[in-house]
Amino acid sequence: MTYYHQNDKGQDIGLPVNKVVCVGRNYLDHINEMNSTVSEAPLLFMKPKAAMCNIANAVAIPTTMGPCHNELEVSVLLNRELKNANEEEAKNAIWGIGLGLDLTLREAQAALKKDGQPWERAKSFDNSAPLSQFVPISAINDLDDLHFTLTINGEVRQQGDTSLMLNKIIPLIAHMSTIFTLDAGDVVLTGTPKGVGPLLPGDNVSISLQGHFTLDTKVVGQ
Repeated sequence: MTYYHQNDKGQDIGLPVNKVVCVGRNYLDHINEMNSTVSEAPLLFMKPKAAMCNIANAVAIPTTMGPCHNELEVSVLLNRELKNANEEEAKNAIWGIGLGLDLTLREAQAALKKDGQPWERAKSFDNSAPLSQFVPISAINDLDDLHFTLTINGEVRQQGDTSLMLNKIIPLIAHMSTIFTLDAGDVVLTGTPKGVGPLLPGDNVSISLQGHFTLDTKVVGQ
């Protein structure tokens, strides 16, 4: 099914679908959970546009490649190109805010880490970035005070608060733009808090951006 960016009314936004830019190790509790270390600079990686899908339709996970873990994150949709942007330019380039899952093949990632290889085989497969609708930035009071929750089969698995990010949203986007050009229609996934774990076909999933939306969906195998 073709993916389009949608607003919180279910309408197509009209921006192109480009890449997903992700940051790892952006919450200290998740760093501790994974026995990792704090990165001196933001740890960046990408997913291609084929990774994007509408989370409301389903969370489709590979079933023959080992455990596939949830990583719920605040997502940011950009509406213009950014290159070497300052923070004001980064702020003005935000169309809206949503939630997304950075689906991760955990055993594959561990093997890649051990060999010192990039993470794309574990992170960048088709449908590895299920995304919610986007709330217009005009409806967001404070990017550094967003609360979000992931519930699996009625039990809370992840809870996050952007005030706890090591790299806050606007400085993070500005920094990304100094490394590579960000384009209109890019989505930024801003890191996950603790609570990652395996997803299984048949799981009932609920994601919530406090004060804005709650969305229910289901895990299916692919």
